[in-house]
Amino acid sequence: MSKYLTASEAADYLNTSVRFVRRLIAERRIAFHKIGRHVRLAVADLDAFVAAGRVAPITARGFGEVA
Repeated sequence: MSKYLTASEAADYLNTSVRFVRRLIAERRIAFHKIGRHVRLAVADLDAFVAAGRVAPITARGFGEVA
């Protein structure tokens, strides 16, 4: 069973503002569930959103190396 959070709880979970979470919902950049007029976000969907935004580090090359 997945745990569902409100927008303010999701903002706390992501360490962002509620406004940012609501914008993600309005732009449909994150999956959400509507229960009547209430919006809930699954923790698994929040984790997937964060993982999708992961940027791999650049590996350091020594001076004078050619790619």
